[in-house]
Amino acid sequence: MGMMQLIVLAVVQGLTEFLPISSSGHLILVPNFFGWTDQGLAFDVAVHFGSLIAVCIFFRYDIAELIRGAGDILTGNNHSGRARMAWGIGLGTIPAALAGLLFAGWIAENLRDPMVVVFTLSGYGILMALADRYAPAGKNITDIRVRDAVVIGLAQALALIPGTSRSGVTITVGRLLGFARQDAARFSFLLSTPVILLATMYQGVKLVTGDEVVAWDNLAFAVLITAVVAYISIEFFMRVVSKLGLLPFTIYRLLLASVIVYVLI
Repeated sequence: MGMMQLIVLAVVQGLTEFLPISSSGHLILVPNFFGWTDQGLAFDVAVHFGSLIAVCIFFRYDIAELIRGAGDILTGNNHSGRARMAWGIGLGTIPAALAGLLFAGWIAENLRDPMVVVFTLSGYGILMALADRYAPAGKNITDIRVRDAVVIGLAQALALIPGTSRSGVTITVGRLLGFARQDAARFSFLLSTPVILLATMYQGVKLVTGDEVVAWDNLAFAVLITAVVAYISIEFFMRVVSKLGLLPFTIYRLLLASVIVYVLI
């Protein structure tokens, strides 16, 4: 991978990982548009690690509370607000983790197709706009219950399909369950943390035990770029969603689907 490709794809990953516009869709479109070869496993590990750093720094106080909540659970105090959140994040992670183990390989081989991305970008984009427009918004993140977390976690498993967007589908379901925009987004980002960590560890083991030659200095640069851009992207999204809602991102998804049809299909 050349340095220009590395920089462009790291920026794209950082921009799109936490926006509800599908990072996988962009990482299929951009290399095809420029005629680049697949970026490879090492790059995937690097950019996922960069994304993880960004979300952990941005939500560092929430994550510290989750750790304290896990401590409450271990000491038998299951009824504190932070313990409920820790239970929610833990249980909500299970569906995506299982789906990843069972279906990630098959999905990578069979669904990384521009036409699949067109349908998922469009379909989930329209659903996201409808949920944001018509769903109630009377609940905040402290109202999260086990049932809510499991339902949102099941939705997160759908994000394995390219073009769906992890944040997009989980925020949509959060809104359908009645959570306010910022609270749905906040829970979505916190829920992504263990999934990204597990994916990074899994891919990292494959990288270390595989035969791929790794340029570690290039990977470190990709991690840095992705982390900085992803942090800015999270901050931007949290500001925009509180003022404008999710409609701008639906419009972008529909435009991107149109571009994919025009350029690649």
